Parts: sequence; C-alpha cells; structure tokens
Amino acid sequence: MESSSSGSAKARQSSGGADTFDIPGKGAPIERLKRWRQAALVLNASRRFRYTLDLKKEEQKEEVKRKIRAQAHVIRAAYRFKEAARVNVQPKETTDAAPHVDGALGFGIKEEQLTALTRDHNYSALQQYGGISGVANMLKTDTEKGTGGDDPDLKARQNAFGSNTYPRKKGRSFLAFVWDACKDLTLIILMVAAAVSLALGIATEGIKEGWYDGASIGFAVLLVVFVTATTDYKQSLQFQNLNEEKQNISLEVVRGGRRIKVSIYDLVVGDVVPLKIGDQVPADGILISGHSFSIDESSMTGESKIVNKDQKSPFMMSGCKVADGYGTMLVTAVGINTEWGLLMASISEDSGEETPLQVRLNGVATFIGIIGLTVAVLVLVVLVARYFTGHTYNPDRSPQYVKGKMGVGATIKGIVKIFTVAVTIVVVAVPEGLPLAVTLTLAFSMRKMMRDKALVRRLSACETMGSATTICSDKTGTLTLNQMTVTKAYFGGKKMVPTDNTEMLSASVSTMIIEGIAQNTSGSIFEPEGGQAEVTGSPTEKAILSWGLQLGMKFNETRSKSSILQVFPFNSEKKRGGVAVHVGDSEVHIYWKGAAELILESCTDWLDADGSKHSMTPEKMGEFKKFIEDMAVASLRCVAFAYRPCEMNDVPNEDQRAEWILPEDNLIMLGIVGIKDPCRPGVQDSIRLCTAAGIKVRMVTGDNLQTARAIALECGILNDPNVLEPVIIEGKTFRALSDLEREEAAEKICVMGRSSPNDKLLFVKALRNRGHVVAVTGDGTNDAPALHEADIGLSMGIQGTEVAKESSDIIILDDNFASIVRVVRWGRSVYANIQKFIQFQLTVNVAALIINVVSAVSSGDVPLNAVQLLWVNLIMDTLGALALATEPPNNHLMQRPPVGRREPLITNIMWRNLLIMALYQVAVLLTLNFDGQNLLQLKHDNHAHAEKVKNTFIFNTFVLCQVFNEFNARKPDELNVFKGITGNHLFMGIIAITVVFQVLIIEFLGKFTSTVRLSWQLWLVSIGLAFISWPLALLGKLIPVPDRPFSELFACCFPAKKQDDDVKEKEGSAKHSEV
Repeated sequence: MESSSSGSAKARQSSGGADTFDIPGKGAPIERLKRWRQAALVLNASRRFRYTLDLKKEEQKEEVKRKIRAQAHVIRAAYRFKEAARVNVQPKETTDAAPHVDGALGFGIKEEQLTALTRDHNYSALQQYGGISGVANMLKTDTEKGTGGDDPDLKARQNAFGSNTYPRKKGRSFLAFVWDACKDLTLIILMVAAAVSLALGIATEGIKEGWYDGASIGFAVLLVVFVTATTDYKQSLQFQNLNEEKQNISLEVVRGGRRIKVSIYDLVVGDVVPLKIGDQVPADGILISGHSFSIDESSMTGESKIVNKDQKSPFMMSGCKVADGYGTMLVTAVGINTEWGLLMASISEDSGEETPLQVRLNGVATFIGIIGLTVAVLVLVVLVARYFTGHTYNPDRSPQYVKGKMGVGATIKGIVKIFTVAVTIVVVAVPEGLPLAVTLTLAFSMRKMMRDKALVRRLSACETMGSATTICSDKTGTLTLNQMTVTKAYFGGKKMVPTDNTEMLSASVSTMIIEGIAQNTSGSIFEPEGGQAEVTGSPTEKAILSWGLQLGMKFNETRSKSSILQVFPFNSEKKRGGVAVHVGDSEVHIYWKGAAELILESCTDWLDADGSKHSMTPEKMGEFKKFIEDMAVASLRCVAFAYRPCEMNDVPNEDQRAEWILPEDNLIMLGIVGIKDPCRPGVQDSIRLCTAAGIKVRMVTGDNLQTARAIALECGILNDPNVLEPVIIEGKTFRALSDLEREEAAEKICVMGRSSPNDKLLFVKALRNRGHVVAVTGDGTNDAPALHEADIGLSMGIQGTEVAKESSDIIILDDNFASIVRVVRWGRSVYANIQKFIQFQLTVNVAALIINVVSAVSSGDVPLNAVQLLWVNLIMDTLGALALATEPPNNHLMQRPPVGRREPLITNIMWRNLLIMALYQVAVLLTLNFDGQNLLQLKHDNHAHAEKVKNTFIFNTFVLCQVFNEFNARKPDELNVFKGITGNHLFMGIIAITVVFQVLIIEFLGKFTSTVRLSWQLWLVSIGLAFISWPLALLGKLIPVPDRPFSELFACCFPAKKQDDDVKEKEGSAKHSEV
C-alpha cells in the first residue's frame, strides 16, 4: 500500500517508519495511522481528530456492508431454493400462470412487485410478466424511445415508484460543535478555576466586587468556545456540500427518443439508460439489449467477479460498474428500494481523512505543546514558591502572602490565580488550532476549486498537487478542444474532395461505408421530423457519425436493414472496435474501425471506387501509409475503416455466439478519415506557466506518433520538430525496455504516442521511482490503475467514466488543461497558507512564553493575565487561521520550484522572520515590564495605578504587534506585504474585528480584563511600537539565509530530516527542467 504514495523507491525505504508523523498521501496502513494518534499530545481529542479518519467508524461501516450483502444473498438463495422446489412439484400450467398484477397510480405494476422482481433476481416472474417488453408495457415505456419525459409523466413515476434518492444521515448540529469545543482539557480546568475564583471572590469581597475575576475568565472561555464552534460548524457544512457534489453523477437517459443528460437523482422507474464500459449502474434494472456486456458486482457482493449479462441473466444492481461492452437497461427500482440505496442510507458518508500535512502539523503541535507544558510547570513552581516565601507583591508593594496572618480563602484564591495563569500558558502554548488550520484552508480551497472547475475527491490531493514535479496529460479533450470534425477522407484509393463527395464512389461502396458507420458505433442519432439531427456519443464517434450524415446516411433506416450478430467494443489496448452484421440471406459483413496504421497492417486487399477488390501491394500499402503520415503531420487523428465478408455458416449459433471472437485478419481496406481536434486556446500559456514553476508537462496519447508530435509542437510541449527517441517515443518501444532503461528514458520523455493504459502505468511508476511527484490525467476505465498509482490522479468530468472518476483524487470538471494548472496553484497555496499561519502562531507562542516566564521568575508576577492570554489565543488560533489560511493563490506561487514532500514545514526564511519578530516583541515588552513606569513617565502616579497602566500598555502593545505582524505573515518572502490585500475581504474583516475588540477591551471592559483606560498619547506610542514591525520585517527580509535547512535541529519533529531525499528531489527537478 505504501508504495503507492511516495516518490523515490530509496526514499521510501529510508523513511519507512522513521518518523511517527510522516504518513503517505495514499493508502496509509492502519498501523501508521494509529501510531501518530498515540504519539500526539492532545488536549481536546474530539476536536483535534474530528477531520481525521474515524478508524472505529470505518470498521462499523464495513460491518454494516457485510450484513446487508449477507441479507441479500440469503434472500436470493432462499428464493432460488423455493423456486426450484416449486418448479419440480407443481404441474406445468400453474408455473406458466402470470402473477397477479395490481396497477399502481395508472401503471400496470406496483412498486413492491417491481422491487421484489429485481431484488430476488426472479427470472421466472419476469417471464410471467411477459419478459422485458411486458414489464416495459406495464411501465408505459418504449424500449427504444424511453419514457415521454414530460414533467407530469416524471412526477407520476416518482409518486408511484419513489425517487432515486435515499435518506441521508443528518449532519451534526451547532450545539454538538459547541459541546466538542467544551471538551478541551485546558478550558475545563479554566472553567473550574473560574468557578472557584467566583465563589472565593464573592465570599471574600462581596458580590458587588468579587465576581469580576471569576466571571471574566468564564466569559473569555465561552467566547473561545463559541468562536471555535462557529468556525468548525461552517467547515462541516462546506464538507457536506462537497460530499453531495461528489455523488451527483450525470448520466444519459433516453426520453422521447432523444438521449439527454440528467442527474442521477432525477432518474425514474421506466427510464431507458444506455450504458458503456466504465459507467456506474445508476439504479436497479433489467437489461434490454447488450453486446459483450459484463458487470463488476464487487461493490455490492464483495466478490471481485465479472458477471456477463444477457437475456438469461438480465438483472442489474445499482452501484455496480460496467466492466465491458455496451447496452441499454430499463430502470425498475430506485432509491431506497435498491440494495445500493439501502446500503448508502445505512452508513454515514461523513468519513474523515487525514492528510500528510495535517499529521505533520500534529507533530509540530506536539513538539510545541511539550515545550509549553514544561514552561507552564516551571512558571507554576516558581510562582507558588515565591508566593509562599512572601516574594509576590500586591500593586501597593505589600506581600500577597504573610505566614500566619492569611485566611484559608485568601490563600486558596492566590493559589487559584497562579494556577490559572499556568493553565492559560498551556492554552497559548499548545496550538490545537494548528492541525485544524489545514482543514480550514483545505475546505476553503476545495470550495474555491469547484469554481475553478475542479472537484476534489481526496483532501490530501490538494496538498500533494503543490509538490507535483511532472504532469502526464492526455491529448484529446485536455490539451485539445474535443470538438472533432472530419477534414480529410481517402476512400476508393483516392482523396475525397470535398470530404462528402460521394459522386466519386459507386453506390455499393457508399452503401458499405454508411453501413459500417451506422452499425459499428456506440453513438446515436436522434432524427426529429423536419428538425436537425442530434448526434450523441464520444467526440470521435460524433465526428464520424456527423460525416456519415453528410454522406447521406439515414441512421435508423440503415440500422434497421441489417441485424447485429456480435460486437467487439472499442478497446484502448487494441485501439480498434468491430461489429458483425447479417445483411441478408447468408451474407455477413464484419466491419472494423480504429487506429489507421494498425487496421492497415491487418488488410490484405483494398476496395476501389467502383467497388472492385484489389490486392494490397507494397506500393499501395506505401500510398496508404503516406496519406496517414500527411494527415498525422497536419495534427489529424487518423481512423481507418475496413471490412471482411463471411458466410452465416461461419458464424457460431446463438448459444455459442457470446464467445465468438471476430476475425481481424485478411481485411479489405475501405478508407481513412482525418479528424481535426484543435488545440485549446491558452494551453500554450498554461504549459509555459508550468515550465516556469518547475513542472514538466508530458503528453501521453493513444494517437499516432506524428499526430502527437504535431500537437505537442502546437501546444509548446516540444520546441524542436526534429527531436528523436526517447524524447518522443512509441508505447510499444517504451514497454519493451527493461525496468532500469525505462526509468532512465522516463526522465527524457516529453511525448508518448500510441500508448496503452498499461504503458501509462509503467511510465508513472518509472517517474515515481526517479523521485518525481506525478500528476496523471485519465478518462477511460483502463486508466484506473495509472490514476491510482500516481501521486495525484486527475480524471475528466465530461469524458471520464465513473470507474476513472472513482480511482482519481480530483475530477477536472471541464476537461481543460488550464484547470489542472489552477489546481497546482491551489495546491501550492494550501502549503503556503499553512506556512504563513505557522510563522504567525509561533511568533506569538515564543513571545508570550518568554515574556511570562522571565517576568514570573524575576518578579513573581506576569504582565499578561489569564483573560488577556485567552484573547491572544483567540487572535492567534481561530481568527489567525481564518485570516491567513484563506489567502487566495497568486502568480508568485508559480514562480517557485515545487514544494519538496520532505521539505521542512518551517523554512529558513520563516525562521529568520519568526526570530526577528519574536526577539523584537520580547525586547520591547520585557523592557516595558522592568522599566515601564520610568519610560512611560508614570513615576508620579499612584504605584498601584501605575502598575496597572504599565501592564495594560504591555498587553495593548503585544496585541497590536500581532495585528501588524499578521500583515508580515501574509508574504514571508516578498517585500510588499500589502500586495493583493484588497482582494482578501476576510483578512481585512478579521483585522478590523480584532482592532475594534481590542479598543473595547481597553476602554470599556477593564473590570473584566484587569486593564485601565489608556490616554491617546499612550495609544499612539503603542501603535508606534507595533508599527516598527513593518520596517523591521522589511529589513529582515534583506538578510540572506542559507539554502540548507535547519531541520536537523528539529529532527524529532519534522520528517524532512532525510537529506538524501531532498537531494534526490532537487536532482530530479534539475534533470527534468533541462530536458
């Protein structure tokens, strides 16, 4: 499992279990997931682990699946046993009697009868209803044209048989998130301390004055709880919406004779659904007709077994995948009436998933937390010792504790205050929000990526995309527009000008070409009376069918003149598709179409324009090859048409026909078409952007090598038209290399033509073994292994099959390469935003801890009390994450090299910025703490009041320093920290909220926060000291830092300590940028 998630083979071996907080991006073993959970220092498990995989829930989910599957097996087994006994015992006439049928709201059959029919796979009941046509009649459906498709008809079907939805488990309420936030151990301790302080305060000072201390801590804790709960609740809603988007599959149905696209949720009983290889069966149903049609039922039965479907075994279960062939089905049960619906309603969809970055941040949080706990214990010990030895003083300089003269209540109150400060230091020091900041930025990114036409199926793919060093892209539809048209044709041994010039062909040749186009297709044409024909199918099929219409083809009429005997669906391995049709008497035609040079190799003859057959001489073969080459150089996709006549006697009888393999040798060449698919506008700019960002774009296509070369030159993947192997290579050549040779060649390959899905898989493996982080695109069912093996699998939303989509990590909704580049930007943005947040949070951590520790040890008091520290924690934790983790991506991100997967989270640049800011804040605040009364000219004030003003000023300056530093954190490596700030409304809003609340705290909430009002002069000084953060940060950024990371100092925390991995990645990056 682990091999599918890391890049370099050697790196995988070296880092196997070296770091507890280092997990693979895909397929992490359960033991690794358990290990990091046990190692993490956690104060609130329910909150910290909310967006990680719930291992217990996953086990329960699998158990529910097993039970539902077992139940379905038992019901079917019991029914078959009963059926066998009934057939053997009862006389024949009773077995042939049709079951009693009750009408349901105008239909000839009830919901329960239909559900039982498909659930029990009751073939005899189907026969008694009159077979598929009998059931279709009862459902008022035409097996060719489908339902009427008008709104009243669809509504009536939903009322009679239900809708294709299932009851979803309700999401967690806001109060549940409040409860989770309250479970934080430190907050519970603070609430207890607040209660004790409240009780003692009222008892010793009376209710009028005594409630402030306890109530202020309690209120601050509640504020933290509610802000945390609100943020988490909003995140949860975002994930729910994204889950629904993932399940909203778009599919084709036949309504009113026309193929239209509908949502899976809009499917109704009676719908006729065309299915092809890679599709998901959207509801329970019965096969109407199919060719080489087989289903993978493993998702429902748990057994990895491909089941052939035909008229004897026509029942199909929702949720299964089409493994081969194509066909049409009649929908007989939807939603909760299907086994799939029952399964989905019984299990919770809200399964979390931890990402490598999230786990690494748990490691960082644990490391910082241990330091924070140590500091808090040290502060506690020092303060308690000073308190009981009489070295802790009141504002009027009298000792707080005098042995033998203090009451129990006053003593306890003093200890509670000390304990509260120590616990609050833990709250500030243990960054619980650090791992959750990843979830916040991922949720934000996923929502925005939807607008950029990318649907994220796996959270960690967002992160990994920021590390991508190479993108292996398909050509058709991704780099090109997928708007195909036939622009050249070569039939009857001559070039057709124009391409629909049938006058140069005899009637018999034209008829044969049209018959081959109409019968050997998985597409369809709807021909409305007096209207324009509507063509559906894959882009290649649509182009060929549209050309057929130009030749004068009447689609339905042509298909009705001959009957299909056997079909060989188009196969991306063999790159051809065939069909055998019975044209009359004993005459059978076997039509083939596919990759031009491959079909040409199978031809021994060719058909002239007058219909005469000629032998394929070497000269004529060369002529055909020259035409193919000319079309390929003009970046056309070349498709050849050939046929082979045979007798009906050579065709196996109906029982054995399913096993009949169509002969594909000794073919007669009919002709070749060239199909133009223009490059997408802007694809050159996107590829240029990738190159500048250190990402190598490679084209992997099934097309002819010359076509691939022409498109690659047009797109900018190749710059030299004369490049040779291995820069441009054929799939079969690459396949024939040894493992080591493949790895060496993979580094240099820019274009791979005539590649099979297995070639793509080998290519991905070779690149990953060289240390690359590989993103791969795919749309076909056979692409699933490569999509699964790649670090990031990108499936196509329009042309992609459901099998490809399920194997992928991100679905590109518009099939556009530019959308892939936008995903890379978002991936880098996730990493960059987390680093900004870490820099900001650690600055606060370091400064707050040092100030409080030094003050506690030296004077026995701390300038920042519990309530003030809780407010700082809120700024630093939730509000800081919201402001910095939601920064939108910018073009600067695409001017850097890819983020190394084992690079330290805290870079040398961050250390520099962090230390400069922390040292400045510590220096200023400690100076103020020890000599503040002199510096602020408070000597003439009452000592107690002067002390309060000084501490208020320290608190105010500290908070304002964080506000100004938040701007610095936006751009850790850029001089202009204000660039693009007006576009981030959330950031500006949070800064405004923080400043407004700070003014309210200082000016109006002094009783609660133990602060006093500051004069406007002190406000200006405070702002001035905080403002220095900006020029200081600017000067700091001019200080050079070494390239070599400081990671060895933090080896216990960061999984980037394997320097050989970093060297490998840099070498790999340098090599591919040189190619």
